[in-house]
This record gives sequence, structure tokens and C-alpha cells, in this order.
Amino acid sequence: MKKLIILFILLTIFLSGCSILESDDLKFITLVKELDTPQKISDYMICNFTYEYHASYIDPYILWKTKKGDCSDFAVFAQFIANFHGYKTYKIFINFKGTSTCPHVLAIYSEDGKYTYSSNQSYYPLYASNFDDIVSHYFISALPKYELESYKVYDYDMNIIEQVYND
Repeated sequence: MKKLIILFILLTIFLSGCSILESDDLKFITLVKELDTPQKISDYMICNFTYEYHASYIDPYILWKTKKGDCSDFAVFAQFIANFHGYKTYKIFINFKGTSTCPHVLAIYSEDGKYTYSSNQSYYPLYASNFDDIVSHYFISALPKYELESYKVYDYDMNIIEQVYND
């Protein structure tokens, strides 16, 4: 009953013209609805975002407003929008041997029973059978000079799904 009353109040405010949503909020909501495939999400990121390292991730709305982010920000943005459209999504955090850099983060999408991914803004329609195939493809195509130390796969709710250590 409480939820119904709150919904009624919000609906009344919205219909009376006193919307609590700002124009940017509505633009972001419209964009989220339009970017209904991982390919469209990546294409949008390529055209609109530039790389800028952040010590911690920023949420999708802030990335959209600032247009600057790093691999973690791009993965969170892509995962958020794909999840909105019903895709089962994951993130893979990859650590490299012999480096002190932060892990690289990939956004993973379950499409047609297989996995595709994006790294930074680029989309890779690999249609892999498992997460190891995604990580192997990433190293072959993007970083052949680095060696894998480990990776962790998280679901949308940040539950660990898989951990792999390369000895």
C-alpha cells in the first residue's frame, strides 16, 4: 500500500508539470533506451567518450555527463545499459604479470548463448563459449606483449563467478 501511495504522488507531480527530473536526466534516460545492443553501446562510447584514468570508477550517469573515463568506467556504463535491456552481463578484471598497474576491466555480454565483450569502448563479437576464451582473445588481439597473472569474473551484482590464476 505504501508503494502505491508513493507511486501515486510521483505520478501526480510528474503529470502536473512539476517534474523532479531535469532535462539532462530525460536525455540520459532516452539514450539508455536507444542503446539496446552491445554494439550500439560501444559505438556510442567510441564517438562520445575519451579515455581519462580515474582512481575509482564513476557511475554511468556521471560518465555520460563528463564524457571522460577509463576501462572500469566504460565497463560499468556498458554493463548498466546492456543489463537494462535484459542482457545477462559480467565484468572481468584482468591482472598482468610483472606490472603494478590496476587491473584492466572488460564488459561481457551473454548473446545467443555465447559471450561477447567490450574493452574500453570497442566491441568484440567473439561469441565465445567461456570466459577463458574471452581473456585469451583479449591478450591475442589487444595485448600480446603482456602475460596474464590472473582474472576474476563478476556478475552484475559483483558476485565472484570465476577466478583463474596463471602460475
